[in-house]
Amino acid sequence: MALLEIEKYSITYDGLRSAVDNVSFHVEEGEIISIVGESGSGKSTLLHGILGLLPRSAATRGSLRVFGKEIPSLSEAEQRAMRGVDMAVIFQDTGRYLNPIGRIGKQFWQYLRVHGNYTREQAHDLAVERLKRVHLTDAERVLNSYPFELSGGMRQRVGIAMAMALQPKLLLADEPTSALDVTIQAQIVRQMMELRREYGTTIIIVTHNMGVASYMSDRIGVMKNGRLVEMAPAEELIYSPKDQYTRSLLSAVIELDDERMA
Repeated sequence: MALLEIEKYSITYDGLRSAVDNVSFHVEEGEIISIVGESGSGKSTLLHGILGLLPRSAATRGSLRVFGKEIPSLSEAEQRAMRGVDMAVIFQDTGRYLNPIGRIGKQFWQYLRVHGNYTREQAHDLAVERLKRVHLTDAERVLNSYPFELSGGMRQRVGIAMAMALQPKLLLADEPTSALDVTIQAQIVRQMMELRREYGTTIIIVTHNMGVASYMSDRIGVMKNGRLVEMAPAEELIYSPKDQYTRSLLSAVIELDDERMA
């Protein structure tokens, strides 16, 4: 049984327009899948559907099963119980989800307390270790800081450290490196891949960055106007794309020697 199974799944907000339209694919345990496409193609909405974090105005149809459980049919309490340990998320802008009047250390401890049985001392030690893994070397200062005292890139790395702290079975990442400089992007990508190697974590990453997708993914899916137009092994999709939209996306990637860089 696949870890994630999506069959003819759609998400509609106004009863007429589908943000996600009749999408079907599956993800095996330990796979890394990238979903690429332009802004507004439905990538992030699909991720929120997997998480069970759609607004009340959204209507869904079709089937979406995670760990064999039909997500839309679960209660809020059942969905909440899956998040953190079984399933975690890295948002595009973690700073928006941190409490602006709470110190990072307290928020980290609360996250671990909700999803696991950790004392303050255990949570502190784990937080320090995870922050150092995402190259926040002055971990004690970070834990004693409020979110507004950190740069956007540092806040993003705090969110990444929290999401990866409990070695989730499924990690969902929505443009996780878009706020980071190139060097830190590479470090974070390697950390996510180490999570797969060390713990068998399955990863689904939404990204505009075709380079990141091709480097870390087993398979890449391409979305356009809410539809999944193509999904294939990474090398096959990069070198032998079947859909015209995929070919146009790949042709838009600027190479270092591209004349448009001159």
